[in-house]
Amino acid sequence: MTKQEKVDFVIDTLKELYPQIPIPLDHKDPYTLLIAVLMSAQSTDVRVNQITPLLFEVADNPYDMIKLTIEEIREIIKPVGLSPMKAKGIHGLSHILIDKYDGEVPNDIALLEELPAVGHKTASVVVSQAFGTPAFPVDTHIHRLMYRWGFTNGKNVVQTEKDAKRLFPEHVWNDLHLQIIWYGRQYSPARGWDLEKDIITKTIGRKTVINDYYKALEKRAKKKK
Repeated sequence: MTKQEKVDFVIDTLKELYPQIPIPLDHKDPYTLLIAVLMSAQSTDVRVNQITPLLFEVADNPYDMIKLTIEEIREIIKPVGLSPMKAKGIHGLSHILIDKYDGEVPNDIALLEELPAVGHKTASVVVSQAFGTPAFPVDTHIHRLMYRWGFTNGKNVVQTEKDAKRLFPEHVWNDLHLQIIWYGRQYSPARGWDLEKDIITKTIGRKTVINDYYKALEKRAKKKK
């Protein structure tokens, strides 16, 4: 297969598997999405979705959020981890949104990145999922799969994002990054990976990755004997 044929195969397969794409984090508007994505750093979507209703019940907009102290926010969001930094970020960015943007979340990656505790990935997720602006946020699943599929050298997420944007047409970015995340979780995880179920990697995967997989299988089989 040519590189283009591989790209088309990925797009077509994911479209078939995920015609309806669920949004991983529960939210109702750009602000609640921003807070949920910020909270998801080094945590799971499941855990975040358990905690955000408790926070949003008290404050689901920046005006109500700044009425809480950082300590009160931290107490609510403690189960998601890194709560001191996240609480400070949520409180700080809520102030800035009110002071600079009339309480609205800007549809601009660069402006979002200026907010406390908001990195490039968080900003990309927000513009993509809240506003439909083309972006390609790269998380650990996308980083892993882009390498397994031979689409990037795996050096870092910055390079992976550049390669993804170069290879895939802009109009599929917003759907595709979510489809890859779901696929990575279900068929191509970091641990407990079964290549037989991973149709995309099995079909177009990097030869060294596939060879290493089978070598590891052989090793495990010999140990069992």
